[in-house]
Amino acid sequence: MPNTVTLSELRKAVEGNDAKALAAFYADDAELRVIDQDHPPSRPLVLKGKPAIRAMLDDVCSRAMKHHLDDGLMEGSHLAFAETCTYPDGVKVYMSAMLELADGKIRRQTNIQAWDH
Repeated sequence: MPNTVTLSELRKAVEGNDAKALAAFYADDAELRVIDQDHPPSRPLVLKGKPAIRAMLDDVCSRAMKHHLDDGLMEGSHLAFAETCTYPDGVKVYMSAMLELADGKIRRQTNIQAWDH
């Protein structure tokens, strides 16, 4: 199946800053939840559908920062990974993600992010 998400393909897209490749991993009706300092667990940012997720990926991948997939694990219909992002000024963002997969695509994803101050 084309564009089936695997840990190695995800690593390549994340570290390559490739929004197009990342977006291809999502199901058309995918949902992405983000929990961070601006979006607490009771009010997460929720993006519904591939177009909304692609717009977020385009924004993130257009920033001058390096992305590194630190660690990951894929088991059955779930994939979890940790990512560190570093801006040119040294500010770091750490993200932990849990993904639910269906038919080789990301159906649901929850990101928990922490930023340097």
